[in-house]
Amino acid sequence: MASTESGPPAVETLAALDAGSLAMLDALVVASGWNQTADDWALFARHGSVHAVRDADGQIVASGAVLPLGASAAWISMILVAPGSRGLGLGRSVFEQCLRTVKAAGRIAMLDATPAGERLYLQYGFTPLWRLSRWHRGPVDGSAATAAARSDDTGFDALAALDAEALGLDRSAVLGELMRRADSRVVRHAQAFAVVRGGRIAHHVGPLVATDEVSAALLLRELTDGRTPALFVDVPDDRPLLRRQLAEAGFTLQRGFVRMAAGDAPARGQTAFIHAIAGPEYG
Repeated sequence: MASTESGPPAVETLAALDAGSLAMLDALVVASGWNQTADDWALFARHGSVHAVRDADGQIVASGAVLPLGASAAWISMILVAPGSRGLGLGRSVFEQCLRTVKAAGRIAMLDATPAGERLYLQYGFTPLWRLSRWHRGPVDGSAATAAARSDDTGFDALAALDAEALGLDRSAVLGELMRRADSRVVRHAQAFAVVRGGRIAHHVGPLVATDEVSAALLLRELTDGRTPALFVDVPDDRPLLRRQLAEAGFTLQRGFVRMAAGDAPARGQTAFIHAIAGPEYG
């Protein structure tokens, strides 16, 4: 039950995601205006854990997810609360359960926070690492197809190694699943690669990893030129070339995020190689 009259709400760790649970979790995403799909919830359940609070009728009204990455870290995300259940402390309770799960595994907790979330996470010992922003553009020419770009999924090991060098964590299993989705494309240049995958609202560009910003800009231009569906791309704020290019291509700033970590030794890769993240749920 979600009632807080007799103490903190019970937070359940979902052992499996059946059709009913997925429908309720998807309803939270829709009500919150987020972009994740059932494929994302299934990935969290396979590789990590999904936590939830139910109301008196058994409906899931709050959620959170933990996704272990590499040998030392875990990503916390999907802290969602149904509109009618907000203000009861459910989001905080789910987040605290996620944090306990990470600490019990001996991992460092990491996340990408909205400005409102940043204020909360500072209270739990999280430290800001760097800031990024989501850019959005609606469909161009009314296309509903995947972004116009060639697909190249060869040499996965090399791409996963470059991704791990950039992030400071090996997430090859998660990256491989994102790349293999039916609605995903992998685009590769000599010094850069990107994944474009479908979402509930827009296709998501990311990760976009490149050894320099010029290479990233060339790949991004290929992804955004011509007819495309609606697109999201989450870019570090200290990428002036990409930010200018996105603005010129008709993208607008939607919201800011801050990457945060709780622990003495958070993963620190070659962050200069990260030009678009895989999403605030994946790092």
